[in-house]
Order: sequence, then structure tokens, then C-alpha cells
Amino acid sequence: MSTEERYPPGPRGLPVVGNTVDLSRDVFAFFEGLREEYGRVASYQVFGTDACMVAHPDAIQRVLLDEHEAFEKGEVLRRNLADAMGEGLFVTGGDQWRNQRTQVQPAFYRDRLNTYVPAMRATAEGTVEQWRDGMVVDVNDRMTATSMDVLGRTLFGVDVTENPVVSEASDAILARFDTSRFWSFLPDRLPTPTNRRYRRELGELRTFVDELAHQRREQQPENRGDDLLSILVEFVDASDLTREEFRDNMVTFLFAGHETTGLGLTYTLLCLAQHPDEQAELRAEVDSVREGPVTADDLPELERMENAIDEALRLYPPVYMFFREATRDVELQGYDVPAGTTLVLPQWAVHRDPMWWDDPEAFRPDRFAGNTDRPEYAYFPFGGGPRHCIGMRFARMEMKTVLATILGEYTFELASDPDPDLIASTNLKPGEAIEIELHERDDTDEATL
Repeated sequence: MSTEERYPPGPRGLPVVGNTVDLSRDVFAFFEGLREEYGRVASYQVFGTDACMVAHPDAIQRVLLDEHEAFEKGEVLRRNLADAMGEGLFVTGGDQWRNQRTQVQPAFYRDRLNTYVPAMRATAEGTVEQWRDGMVVDVNDRMTATSMDVLGRTLFGVDVTENPVVSEASDAILARFDTSRFWSFLPDRLPTPTNRRYRRELGELRTFVDELAHQRREQQPENRGDDLLSILVEFVDASDLTREEFRDNMVTFLFAGHETTGLGLTYTLLCLAQHPDEQAELRAEVDSVREGPVTADDLPELERMENAIDEALRLYPPVYMFFREATRDVELQGYDVPAGTTLVLPQWAVHRDPMWWDDPEAFRPDRFAGNTDRPEYAYFPFGGGPRHCIGMRFARMEMKTVLATILGEYTFELASDPDPDLIASTNLKPGEAIEIELHERDDTDEATL
């Protein structure tokens, strides 16, 4: 069999644009269609770029873990995110990435994370205190703001909610990479309205980041604390981190850190609003493990909540696909993939694959209870291998803390479309408001159920 015959199969695209039109029309249906028609390793083209969908857990494990050195973030990702975070932890590779990962890691040690819980809880309590019985709440709006507040308090020691620059820059970045729009595949150098807004808001975000660094640098070293911002400032002062690396890492954490966690909370609340029995079980679990406000010691005991979060992230992974590029010729599931090929690992298509998940469209948190013979990389919302998300534990702790705080005060039901439109932007974002109606807890009534 020739090398050409061993190349992954896939659909024939249009001249020049390849499969770009179908991909931009519905990215989720596109990858599910590839999986069903051509298999779990399949090829396609985007404006002349050879791409390969990798949707088999064994192949995903090889890419992210077993042979991770043969795959890098790749030219597509670097080109698209170069302006926003090209010198940061998310995009860089090799020694530069390893150096940055080592420098940032102390901010995410378990003992350090435990000290963030009071601030997480205080932020959640501040959100809930604004709510009232019978109020209808836009969940994504509130959870995004809450996550941003948590991030500012814990990792940067500032109130970033006082300045809209972060949320406005986030919206501009999301719009620039909204793959449901054909223009997202156009070069960012073209002066489209979306590109102009993207560059303007990104410039203001960088100015904001520089001001944060200046304010922290003005403090005496012994008064700076040990949050992420102080750690990065000290590395810049010691010439172990360039100002570009500092700025791009700050943008990375400000953008990625709040957006993904806010979405994870949004989709978990969506699922719980549709499943009142599961919501009641989680409420009972929260009551059983705490005597007052939730603490860091309580979080490991919230096992049922952990399963519910995992199941929501399975159905609605905030990061719905990862990119890699093969640095050498590789073999995946019997196919030859040449060096330079862009690989797309679509969580959406893998997390909803009936080969690995029984009744994959259903919300069933008990899937994650106990042992399973399911392949490890049939589920990878935070990636895997050496480059797994450094903020994974932080995000899980925050989600548990916020959910426990909400469940301690309210029950809620869905007040919007149970099947909301979704936008395949930089992250998986609701295309319409997800709303819940709040009801103050009546523990007397619940006790008689």
C-alpha cells in the first residue's frame, strides 16, 4: 500500500477554500460527520492547509502524552494567537515553554490553591447576595463576571471588575475566532471591522496589564505577596522573563482563566436546572459535608458534585478542540500523517461518541462514579500529558466553591431554551442567554419530601 493510500480518508473540498465552508457552517456537525463517515482519524483542508481530525482516544493519548515531543502547538495556533499571547505559556514550546511552566507552577501548588478558597467563597457570596427569590438570572453573564472577580482577587490581588477592558477584550478575541463566521478563517492582517476591534481592544488590554505590573513593582518586595502577578513581576525584574513573555502570560491567564471556568459553571447550572433530582442530591451532599460556609477541607468530600461537573464538561467542553502539528511523519490508527500536518483533537466529537459513551446526549453524572473500562482519553476537557491545563485544579476548586455557595441558598429551574444555540468561538460559548429562575431554599419543605 502506497503512502498516499495510507493517508487518512476525508471529504473532497472546493478549490482553494477546501472544506472551509462546511466547517464554518457547523463545526460540531462537521467533525461528527467526519467521524461517522470516514472514521476517527480523518483528513480535510482549510484554505490549502492539510488538516487531520484525531478523534480516537488511543491516538489522542499518543499525541498528548505518549509521543508528545513529536507534536507542537503548530503554525495555525501560533499565527492566530501570536498577537494576543504568542510569547505566553499557552502558545510557546520547547525550552521557552518549560521555563515558563516551571516559573508559574508555584502559584498552582495544592497548598497554595487551598488559600484561594476564602476569596472564591467571598466572591460567590457577593454574587448570591445580589439575587432574590423569583429573580431570573442570565447564568453566563453572572458566572463570567464571578470567575473574573475570583481570578482578579486570587491570582492578581486586584479588582479587575472595576475596569471593563478585560471583558471587552475577551469579547473581541472571541469574535475574531468565531469559527461559525467565515471571516474567522481570513488573515488577521485584513482590515475587517472584527480585526480592527480585535487589535484595538487587545492594545487596551496590554496597557492595562502594564499598569498592573507597574503598580506591583512600586510596592516593596516584602509587601508584594506570592500571587501569580507578583511571581511574574519578580521574574521580569530578575531578567528570567522578558516583558513580552510577562505581558502575554498575563493576557493568557486573564482571558483563558476566567472564560473557561465561567463557561464550565454556566453549563453545569444549565444541566442541574434541567435535572431537579440531581440538583437536590447535590444540595444534600453540600449540607452533609459543611457546618457553615464551604472551606477547602470540604471540597474533596463533594464527590457527587465532582461527577456532575465532569458530566457537564463532557457535554459542553468549554475548550471544544485542541490543535497540534506533527513535527515528523507519524502513524495514527494505521494511517500515515506527514510532518507539518495540522491535527485537530475535537473534544466535542469524542465526548459524544457512542462508541465510548452510552446514551451520549444524556446528562448522567453517575458515569464518573467508580471504575470504568472506558479509554482514558475518551474524556479530556483539560487536555492531557505534560501540557495539560495548569489551572485545572484551580478551576475545579472554584467551580465547586461557587456551586456549593449557590446551592446553599437557592434552588433553581430553567427559564430559557433547554437546547441553546452554541457558538464555536475560541471557546464554546452560548449563542443566546441561558437563564434560571431562583427560589430561596425552604428547608422545612425539603425535609418533608
